[in-house]
Parts: sequence; structure tokens; C-alpha cells
Amino acid sequence: MSRLIAFNKPFGVLSQFTDAKSPTERPTLSGYIDVPRVYPAGRLDRDSEGLLLLTDDGRLQARIADPRFKLPKTYLVQVEGVPDEAALQALRNGVMLNDGITRPAKVEAIDPPALWDRDPPVRFRKSVPDSWLRLTISEGRNRQVRRMTAAVGYPTLRLVRWSIGDWSLDGLQPGEWRDINR
Repeated sequence: MSRLIAFNKPFGVLSQFTDAKSPTERPTLSGYIDVPRVYPAGRLDRDSEGLLLLTDDGRLQARIADPRFKLPKTYLVQVEGVPDEAALQALRNGVMLNDGITRPAKVEAIDPPALWDRDPPVRFRKSVPDSWLRLTISEGRNRQVRRMTAAVGYPTLRLVRWSIGDWSLDGLQPGEWRDINR
């Protein structure tokens, strides 16, 4: 039977088990998960946090990671500024990026979520407010959420992937993982 693991990837950790560029300096998955033959199903940037799924099943890995399957991914996004309705509607319609227009996103402004503290903390500026969005996409371009919020004028300060399809981060602290019954 194949194995599926949910991992809450901390900020600064690479979404791979080794770091060929700098093997002694940057933390990788091997510092958190000691399970043989599991591999990430998709990626999460080093400066992003949250749900990363790992599996030993190549077919399942492809189904989770491949944009053809349109598996929704939901992010909690702290942005600089307070997006107006026009910016939110632009995200809902699809945003033009340098590699083409994105699929429409589901997005809503939310109250600041009850999350763990990030290390290092997000910069704070008295003169510039920040706010939170819940944003769901069904594709996975490189740094897509960050590029989308920047394209509508609200750069991302913190990005936490909360769920992929029906799997969520609920109950996992940064650096923790659990097996998922399928």
C-alpha cells in the first residue's frame, strides 16, 4: 500500500531532501522526515510555509502535482496594503503574468488567521498596513501566488499553503508531519 504524508514545511526549508548547491547551509526535508522512498508531490518555495504532501506512489505524486488534474490549492496570504474590490475581482478573473494569464482564482479577504509565529518574523512597517487573503488556485506556476498579488498591486509578505484538494494542514505545527489514511 502506498504512503502519503502531510508535512508542515517551515519557512526557509527546501522542498527536497538534499541541497546540491549548499549541502551544509540550507535546511532540507531530510532534517524533518526520516522515511525512505517518499518524495514531494509538488514544490513549495523556500520562503513559503505550509502543506507539502510526500508519497512513495509515482502515480499519486503526478495526480497531486500535475496541473492537468486541477487539484485546488488554498493559501493564506499576508499582503502589503488592503486590496480593494477591483484587485480582488482581477484575481477572480485571472491575472496577466509574464507567462500568460492565470486561471481564475477564488479569493476573499479574511481576518488575520491564528498561525504560528514565523522565524524570522515578517517585516512590520507602521506606515503601510497589511491584510490577509484566502486564495485558491488550480494551477501551479513558479511563484504564482506571489506574482498574482504583486500584479494587482499588493505584494505578498507571507504565504502559507493551507490545503491541497481535501488534504489540509489542520493540527500540524511547523516541522511536524503525519501519515494520511487514503
